[in-house]
Amino acid sequence: MTKGTAARGKRTSQRTHMQCRRCGNRSYHKRKGQCAYCGFPAPKLRRYSWQTKNFNNRRRID
Repeated sequence: MTKGTAARGKRTSQRTHMQCRRCGNRSYHKRKGQCAYCGFPAPKLRRYSWQTKNFNNRRRID
């Protein structure tokens, strides 16, 4: 008898993320109701300072 492996294998059929309405990426968490990429439904876009890298003390905008 195995411990846990057979039961954990059935979890792959369920999708936790679906396509986001705002950014279009498949990163909208169904249960949380929030996008991991853009932060939808928050009015401001999700953005952090550590996402961009500084070159010669100038911020590179992507």
